[in-house]
Amino acid sequence: MKYFDHAASTPPHPEVIRTVTEVMQSHYGNPSSLHAAGEAGMKLVQRAREVSAAALGVLPGEVVFTSGATESNNLAVKGAAFQYMKRGKHLITTMVEHPSVYEAFRQLEQLGFEVTYLPVRSGGSVDPQDVIKAVRKDTILASIMHVNNETGSIQPVEEIGRQLKQIHPRVLFHVDGVQGFGKLPLNLKDCGIDLYSLSAHKIRGPKGTGLLYVRSGVKLLPLLSGGGQEGGVRSGTENVPALVGMAKALRLAKEQQEDLGGRLRLIRQRILEGLADLPDLVLNSPQDGAPHIVHFSFPGMKPEVVLHCLEEHGMEVSTKSACSSKTTEPSRVLLAMGKANEIAASGIRISLGNEHTTEDADFLIQAVRSVVKRLVGLKGGL
Repeated sequence: MKYFDHAASTPPHPEVIRTVTEVMQSHYGNPSSLHAAGEAGMKLVQRAREVSAAALGVLPGEVVFTSGATESNNLAVKGAAFQYMKRGKHLITTMVEHPSVYEAFRQLEQLGFEVTYLPVRSGGSVDPQDVIKAVRKDTILASIMHVNNETGSIQPVEEIGRQLKQIHPRVLFHVDGVQGFGKLPLNLKDCGIDLYSLSAHKIRGPKGTGLLYVRSGVKLLPLLSGGGQEGGVRSGTENVPALVGMAKALRLAKEQQEDLGGRLRLIRQRILEGLADLPDLVLNSPQDGAPHIVHFSFPGMKPEVVLHCLEEHGMEVSTKSACSSKTTEPSRVLLAMGKANEIAASGIRISLGNEHTTEDADFLIQAVRSVVKRLVGLKGGL
């Protein structure tokens, strides 16, 4: 079975598996304990923080460990909103954010905050000037993802961050970097980014682990009360094996980023060219999108039927983001891009990873063409 769903989750790297296993076997003490086992665990946590910070190009003290991107995004958005609400209660985001960001803003609206949801252009990216124009005197936070998890559209976060810091330096800038890290270069310090979310299992690390970069000087109201771990920002006993595994995955992803991004871009282009002449296909990903995501629709066909037919051909793909794949509603992201309802309701996402080759791309192309021919034939015979 060929796995083409790396945007949902990636196969753990063998080195990460070995590292996690070794730490689980040898270091089970609570890092907050004062005995030797606890101190050994805390040293591993500190080392994982240093390695993670180096991969991001930030200071170790600016790394907050979390349980994953959902928590990181919620901590960034809600933690900033609650911490700085005396400055104002206006927030900015886009219509195409991941549910863990979008729904966080929806919840804040119920708590008295005002949110501006910016539209996107047909390719799925927001106009930086729309972000700047949306800023008001009472704006405290703008949150824009780097790479869209459904379509692979790349947001101009570098330009947005620099303009925000130049024109509105008091407005915090959060970037959901889950789908961008390890695929696209991004210098957090140069781009004026204050908060940056990551998830380990998107870069061949363990599930249930993530981090939030919090620029020095930025404060967040903690969402979890307890023992005061992570500098008081995120209480809870540290998952030492997973944190060490994530640090290794981050280092490997950073080291391999240039090579992987270039190789996946060639494979992606091969897929785009191989499917281009299918008459029923609507390509939703922009040509200049992220190197690992191809998203298309077959209007009038149920995406779950296409998915299972492809599974019969030996490949696993998805319909939209994993967080939303069990819903039957049309894609909010595609609707925001101006796609018709039947297109937004029939999306298929292919996402690539380290193990894929041009031969895999050819295999996928032939399978998709075969499935579409079959389904179109069935539809025509009804």
